Amino acid sequence: MKLSEFHFELPQDNIAIHPKENRDESRLMVVNKAEKTIEHKMFKDILEEFDEGDVMVLNDAKVFPARLYGNKEKTGARIEVFLLRELNKELRLWDVLVDPARKIRVGNKLFFGEDELVAEVIDNTTSRGRTIRFLFDGTDEEFRNTIYKLGQTPIPKYLDRDATALDEEMYQTIFAATEGAIAPPVAGLHFTKALMMRLEIKGIDFAKINLSIGQGASRPVEVEDLTKHKMDSEHYMISEEAADIVNRAKKTKNRVCAVGSSVMRALESSVSAFGELNPGDSWTDKFIFPPYDLRIPNCYLTNFHQPQSTLMMLTSAYLDDHNFAMEIYNTAIKEKYKFLCYGDALLIK
Repeated sequence: MKLSEFHFELPQDNIAIHPKENRDESRLMVVNKAEKTIEHKMFKDILEEFDEGDVMVLNDAKVFPARLYGNKEKTGARIEVFLLRELNKELRLWDVLVDPARKIRVGNKLFFGEDELVAEVIDNTTSRGRTIRFLFDGTDEEFRNTIYKLGQTPIPKYLDRDATALDEEMYQTIFAATEGAIAPPVAGLHFTKALMMRLEIKGIDFAKINLSIGQGASRPVEVEDLTKHKMDSEHYMISEEAADIVNRAKKTKNRVCAVGSSVMRALESSVSAFGELNPGDSWTDKFIFPPYDLRIPNCYLTNFHQPQSTLMMLTSAYLDDHNFAMEIYNTAIKEKYKFLCYGDALLIK
């Protein structure tokens, strides 16, 4: 398929700028993939859509305060440094994005806070990408605490506002555990402790995996031919326990619901020749777009995403009907559903 086939006009009014006060009171569009039906509900009604023995697969990725603001040596120019990935813990090497990039060259030093943290640029990676080394003499715990003190919650730029204390809480799932992600699995943001407890009482199982969300899914697609787009690699871990829960549900013909695109990509990156989920600790750059034969999940929970994004393409691939995917998105716009990270949810069963 072509990039242009995923174009639509997203009105600004359909973009959620702030989180809901109550996570599970976002709206939920429920789509029956086989019957091509669309229903409009509240997220808390998701309880009605699952039965005993069904499985929800969750990504326990935990967002850290990845956005730092510092000053360039000598000139004092204000620089944003977005921490993408730790490359070497011992040397404190990080893969980062800098803005404005034109001012940052190899050899420059950057100062953060009251000179509490200093970094040196040691390599250029992309137009905005740099490798930096933090010059810090303390322990790993002290370094981490300094990052948490100086860093900000890395809410997306399209929100066009500064992060707040509310974002620190809401831009994180309630089941986040494994630190290192620069964005949350947004489909998981809708869950509350009370709702998860009600699901467990009903007999729904939760399988927790981890995919450390980086720029993989959010990087813009800049080629018309989708086969030429390359995703960034992201690390994932699937435990034996999680694989057993998923495989048991598949054998009993229960529902296996991938909660978010990161879960979908991790699951589809670790499939055995017999169609079972393998435990694994690996990296994936899997790009799922139509046509694609999904082998593990038979249910998908996601948000409404930007036009021409890899996230929207994954939704279309799961539906296996691009025209129906566009109908769903057009319906969402018409019915005033909210889009993107703090937006409403879409359940495809």
